[in-house]
Amino acid sequence: MSERTAAQPSSDALRSTAQIPVRALPDVDAADAQTTRIPLADPSPAAPEGFHPKAFSGEVIPFRVVAFREGHDLIGVHLRLRTPNHQESLHRLTPLGDGTDRWQVDVALDETNAWTFRFEAFADEFATWAHAAELKIAAGVDVEVMRALGADLLGRAAKDKSRPKPERKRLAAVAEGLRSPDGTAEDALAVATDQELAALFADRPLTALDSATAWQTVLVERTIAGAAAWYEFFPRSEGAVRETDGTIASGTFETAAERLPAVAAMGFDVLYLPPIHPIGRLNRKGPNNTLTAGPADPGSPWAVGAAEGGHDAVHPDLGTLADFRAFVKKANALGLEVALDLALQAAPDHPWVITHPEWFTELPDGTIAYAENPPKKYQDIYPLNFDRDPVGLYTEVLRIVEHWIAQGVSIFRVDNPHTKPLRFWEWLIRTVNTKHPDVVFLAEAFTRPAPMRGLAAVGFQQSYSYFTWRNTKAELEEFLLSVSQETADYMRPNLFVNTPDILTEYLQFGGRAAYRIRAAIAATGAPLYGVYAGYELYENVARPGSEENIDNEKYEYKLRDWAKAEAEGRSLAPYLTRLNEIRRAHPALRQLRNLQLHWSDDDAVLVFSKHLDAPFTGTDSGDTIIVVANVDPHSVRQTTVHLDTLAWGIEPGTAYEVEDLVTGSVWTWTDHNFVRLDAFTEPVHILHVKGQP
Repeated sequence: MSERTAAQPSSDALRSTAQIPVRALPDVDAADAQTTRIPLADPSPAAPEGFHPKAFSGEVIPFRVVAFREGHDLIGVHLRLRTPNHQESLHRLTPLGDGTDRWQVDVALDETNAWTFRFEAFADEFATWAHAAELKIAAGVDVEVMRALGADLLGRAAKDKSRPKPERKRLAAVAEGLRSPDGTAEDALAVATDQELAALFADRPLTALDSATAWQTVLVERTIAGAAAWYEFFPRSEGAVRETDGTIASGTFETAAERLPAVAAMGFDVLYLPPIHPIGRLNRKGPNNTLTAGPADPGSPWAVGAAEGGHDAVHPDLGTLADFRAFVKKANALGLEVALDLALQAAPDHPWVITHPEWFTELPDGTIAYAENPPKKYQDIYPLNFDRDPVGLYTEVLRIVEHWIAQGVSIFRVDNPHTKPLRFWEWLIRTVNTKHPDVVFLAEAFTRPAPMRGLAAVGFQQSYSYFTWRNTKAELEEFLLSVSQETADYMRPNLFVNTPDILTEYLQFGGRAAYRIRAAIAATGAPLYGVYAGYELYENVARPGSEENIDNEKYEYKLRDWAKAEAEGRSLAPYLTRLNEIRRAHPALRQLRNLQLHWSDDDAVLVFSKHLDAPFTGTDSGDTIIVVANVDPHSVRQTTVHLDTLAWGIEPGTAYEVEDLVTGSVWTWTDHNFVRLDAFTEPVHILHVKGQP
C-alpha cells in the first residue's frame, strides 16, 4: 500500500503518545463494520441522538472502540484523525486488557473547530506470526513451518515500495536468514522477539481483513469552554453605599470595576454578572421575596424590562452602555472574561408586553400568565411563549445576543433554559457559534437528567449540575463518576458551590469547615467550578423554611466589607486563591475525564485522584493529584486510604513522596496510608505525587 503524503498536524494542534506514519485509507465499506471479520462497536467519544461530542482545546480525549475477531490471531486498531484543515494522522490503540475487547488511545486536540475521526481494524500478520513463533519455537513445535511463514511475510513486506529503502533492505535480509538452511531455531526466535522489528511493523503493519467505522465528528472548542474558575457578583452591590436617610444608593459599573482586581487576584477566569437590564416596577418583589416592594427596593434583576428598556438596555443606576464596555475592557485587561446572564423572560412592564403581546401566554380572562414553578408563582415575571410567533421571537433573541457580543460579552449564562424548546437552543447556539465560534453558553438547568443532558447535547458548552446537593461520600462518588465517565463526551459540569438561589443545609449548618470542603472538592473534582460572592464570607444564614440566604441579594443590595473581613481573618479568599493557584499549576486538574475513585475505610472520607501523563503536561514529567476529603464538617476522622497507584505508574507497595499543596507537609506514602483529617483545621488533603517520570 502506498504512503500517504498529507502533512502531519502541527505539534501545537495535536498531542498523542502513539502517533504513527500516515498510511493510505484501507478500501473498506464502513457501513459493514459490524458484520466484517473484525467488528468495530461502541466508538467514542460519542453524543446521543446523532449530535456531536465535544472537547476543549488541551483536553485529553480517550478515543475508544470495541474490536475483536474469531480465533487466536491478533488484530491491530488505529485511530485516523483529520484536523479542521483536513490534515491526517494515525494513532495506535492498545487493548485495555479488562476482558471487554475495548481499545483506547489518548489524544489531546488543541486546534479548535470540527475534527473528524474513524477507527480502523486489521488482522496484524506480523504480530500474529511473532506471537505464535515465540511460543512454538521455544517449545520445539513446528519450527520449520514458523521459519517458512516468517520468511514469506517478511519477504512480502520487503517488496512494499511505500516503506523506506533501508527498511526494505533489512526486511529482505531477515527473510533470507529465515530461509537459510544454516539458520537455527534460536535465530528464528530472535526474529520473533526483536523489538525493533516489532516497532517497525507497528508503524507499517502488514494488514488483512481491514474494517473501519463511519467517519465521526468531535467539536473542539476553546479552553475556557471546558476549564475555568467562575466568580459571580451583582454590580449594583459593589460600591453601593447607605445614605443618611437609611436608603442604599446603587453601585455602578464604575464602582463595581474597583472589585475586579480582587477577583482577578483570587485567580478566577470568568466574572459572571446577573441581568444588568432595567427592572420591572409592576409587581416588583420586596426583600426576602415578599410581594410588596418599597420605593427604595431595587427588585429582582431577573424581572427584566421597564420603561427604560428591555434586554438590550442597561439599568440606568448602573450607568450606560459605554460604561459597561469600559467595565468589560477593565475586566479583560485583568485576565477576566465577562459572562452575562441571558434571562429570556419579561417583567409585566417590559416593552415587549406592548409591542409583542403574541410572545406571551394569554389566559381565558385576558391576562398574561405569570411564571410558575408550582406552588411557587413569580408575579414579577412573564414567561415567553415560543409557539405563537417562533420566527419573530427567535429573531429577537438572536438580535439581543449579537448586541451583547458587540459590547464585548463572550460568555452567556442562560437562566432556566429547560423551560424553552430544545430546538430553539439548538438553532440559537448553532447560529451564534457559526459566526462567533468562541462564544460560550452555560445552561442553568437544575432539572431532571434527561433535559439537562439534552441541552448539553444540542450545544450548551457548560451545564450547572447536581453537585450542589451531593454531600456524602456515596453521593459524591456517584456524581463524580457519572460526570467524568458517563456524560463527559458531550456534557461539561460546572460545579458551583452556591448560587443566589441555593444555600444548602450542608452550608447552613456545616460551619466554616463545610465551605472549605465544598470549595476544595469543586475546584479539584472538575475543570469548571464557580463561586457566588459572599461564599468567602461564610454567609450561611437562610431565610426560614427555604434554601436561600436571608436578605437575599436577588431582592436587595448587599453591603460587604471585603477588606475588613480579610484583615480580621474572617475571609475564605486566601483559601480560594490557593485552590486556583493549585489548579493553574497542575494540568491534571484541568481535565474532566481522568478522575479515578479510590477507597477509604471511613464512610465520610472521599478519595479520588487525577493523573496526566508526561506527554500531555507540557513538562518532562507526569502530574498526579490525590484528593482526600473529610466530608463530615463536624468531626475529626482517622482512617486508612487504599490507592490504586498503577493509575499513575507506581507499582503497589512502592514508596513515594506526596506534598500537601495547601499546608506544605510532605509524607512518604505507598498504596495503603493512614490519614487524620480535622474538619476544624484542614479537612482536605490535596496531595501532589512528587518525582514522577
